[in-house]
Amino acid sequence: MPDLLALDPTASPLPQGGSGLYDQVTQWVSSLVNGLSNALIQIGHGVASLPAQVQVPTALDTTEAWHLALYWLLVLVMGVGVVGAVVPALPGITLIVGAIVIWGLVVGFVGLKWALGVAIAALILSFAIDYLAGVLGAQRVGASNWGQIGAFVGMFFGLFGLLPLLPTGIPLLGLLVGTVLGAFIGEFLHRRELKLLQRVKQSAKVGLAIVVGTLVGNILQGVLALISLIVFLVTTWPGSWA
Repeated sequence: MPDLLALDPTASPLPQGGSGLYDQVTQWVSSLVNGLSNALIQIGHGVASLPAQVQVPTALDTTEAWHLALYWLLVLVMGVGVVGAVVPALPGITLIVGAIVIWGLVVGFVGLKWALGVAIAALILSFAIDYLAGVLGAQRVGASNWGQIGAFVGMFFGLFGLLPLLPTGIPLLGLLVGTVLGAFIGEFLHRRELKLLQRVKQSAKVGLAIVVGTLVGNILQGVLALISLIVFLVTTWPGSWA
C-alpha cells in the first residue's frame, strides 16, 4: 500500500492544521468565550451604576422630611394664633411669634427677617389696640373702672359657660353676653349717685361701648395675625429652603 504522505511531500500532519473544521471550531469557541466575557462585563457595569439610578433615602432626605413636618406643624400653630387673636382670652399673635422663633432656631433664622419683624410689630400693635379699644373706648362714654372690671369678669364667665343664662357654654355667645352683662352690672353698682333710669341708661351705654370696642379690637388683631402668617408663608415657602 503506497504511503499517502509520500505522494505529496508538502502535506502536513492533520493535528498541525490540515483540518479546516478544527480551525473553525476553535474560532467559534473563542468567539463564544469573548461574547460571554463582554456580556458579563456589561452586566457588571449595569450593576455598578444602580446606586446612581435608584433613589435611596439618605440622612439628608430624612432631615428635610422632618423639617417639612415641623414647618407645617408650626403653620398650624400660627393658624390657631390667628383664631386666638379674634377670640378674647386665648393666645393670639404671641403664638405666631413663638412659632417663628422656633422655626428660626431650626434653620438659623435664615430668611426670617421680614416674617419675624412683621410678627413682632403686629404683637406690639395688638397691645396698643387692646388699650385703645378697651380703655379709651370705654372712657369715651364715661365708663368707670367698675364697668371695665365687670366686663372682664363677665367675659371670663361667658367664655367658660358659667353664666346661668348659658348652660350650653357656647364660647362666642358667652363672650358677648358675659361682657355686656358684666359691664352693665359693674357700672350700675358704681353709679349710685344717679337715678334709676339714668343708671340703667349709663350702664347699658358702657356695656355696649365696651363690647363694640372689644369686637373691633379683636378683628384688627385678627387681621394683624393673618398678615403675619401670610408674610411667613410667602418668605419661607418650602420650595425656598427644601
